[in-house]
Amino acid sequence: MKICLLVIGKTDAAYIRTGIEEYEKRLTRYVPYEMRVLPDVKNSKNMPESLQKGKEGELILGQLQAGDVVVLLDEKGKQFTSTGFSGYLAQKMQTGIKRLVFVIGGPYGFAEDVYKRANDKLSLSKMTFSHQMVRMIFVEQVYRAMTIMNGEPYHHE
Repeated sequence: MKICLLVIGKTDAAYIRTGIEEYEKRLTRYVPYEMRVLPDVKNSKNMPESLQKGKEGELILGQLQAGDVVVLLDEKGKQFTSTGFSGYLAQKMQTGIKRLVFVIGGPYGFAEDVYKRANDKLSLSKMTFSHQMVRMIFVEQVYRAMTIMNGEPYHHE
């Protein structure tokens, strides 16, 4: 199974990029992984929220393949402990799916069409994080989940 993270817009902050790169490097030891960066919607400051979500939704849906299992990172999604998330990933890996796609939307969330295409929604926290920080937090959690699955000492309870 391959894990893909779809995000809108590039990561501007160098320290966040460095963190993402570090965890991506560690993660590739366990599972094929890629972060796919979709371009920001042009002139979004001058458009209504619904139009921006719609344009971002088109970009997201255009990246999905028929057999993908799509999980939105959404504030209203299920929350897990790190151990619970590890179990969630392990269960997905056992189902034989080819690509598990996690999606971080734009600042206003997702268009209705994206919600309809999604198989699941996860929330990383009840707190709000910047979309750029969520990228690093998410990749670290996937890495942590893999170390838990493999009985390695990275995670402590």
